Amino acid sequence: MDKLKQLESFVAVVARGSLTAAAKAEGVAPAIMGRRLDGLEERLGVKLLVRTTRRITLTHEGSAFLEDCQRLLADLANAEASVSAGGVKASGHLRITAPAGFGRRHVAPLVTKFREQHADVTISLNLSDRVVDLAGEGFDCAVRVGDLPDSSLVSVRMADNRRLCVATPRYLKTHGTPLHPGELPKFDCLTLSSEASQTRGWSFKVGDEVVYLRPRGPLDCTDGQVLHDWCLAGYGIAWRSIWEVENEIAAGRLVAVLEDFAAPPNGIYAVFPQRKHLPLRVRLWIDFLKHSYGHLDFWQSGPQ
Repeated sequence: MDKLKQLESFVAVVARGSLTAAAKAEGVAPAIMGRRLDGLEERLGVKLLVRTTRRITLTHEGSAFLEDCQRLLADLANAEASVSAGGVKASGHLRITAPAGFGRRHVAPLVTKFREQHADVTISLNLSDRVVDLAGEGFDCAVRVGDLPDSSLVSVRMADNRRLCVATPRYLKTHGTPLHPGELPKFDCLTLSSEASQTRGWSFKVGDEVVYLRPRGPLDCTDGQVLHDWCLAGYGIAWRSIWEVENEIAAGRLVAVLEDFAAPPNGIYAVFPQRKHLPLRVRLWIDFLKHSYGHLDFWQSGPQ
């Protein structure tokens, strides 16, 4: 049995939510799709999916393997496209979305550089801290930071993202310093509004587990940059990405707290709808992001 077909079938079943839907999309019998999954699990020696008559659920191993499969299949499609496209130029309109703060700093500069290389592509960039429905709103690709909600979207991890709790020295002097994540309800926490993209809350490593908290405070906002400004003004504790606050920490304007409980880094991802044939402009944009974010110099000195 073809190993690649097994991987494609696994990704398709997860994306469509059932053996029947995945089989129908490919034009084969559900039993064939089932045999491919059985063969994949037997070859790997692990259970990837829990299948019942009503639903399919990923196991822990299946969730980890899914991301690797999506990345491998995307890389394969890009490699084939780079050969088959030959001298064909990318063209058409590219619609991209990204979180507001990260997008201003680390996506917008790349959009103009990308278009310098692909003059026949026009680009719309949407910056928003809410979770945008890519398929429903007609976007080709999203850059997302942090944990990804379960979905049928394909994600490619571009870089690591580390987050810290920070506050001004003046705020900590006046209100004290939390020594454990459980003490956060006693402090003024500056949080993203519920419709923003921070879907699971603030993450911390307590013992051997990563826990998620949803602290509340007197101020919340849908825009991360506003939270950043409020934090610098001394209104409370914020949970921000290191790329956003490292300069202020180095300069002493902000202080990191609860560092002993900082969760492992999550990711910066390119996310796009499940499609068999991505337009060349989308494939090239994802490759461009991956190349840019893969260089350490990018994060130290900005887009190159």
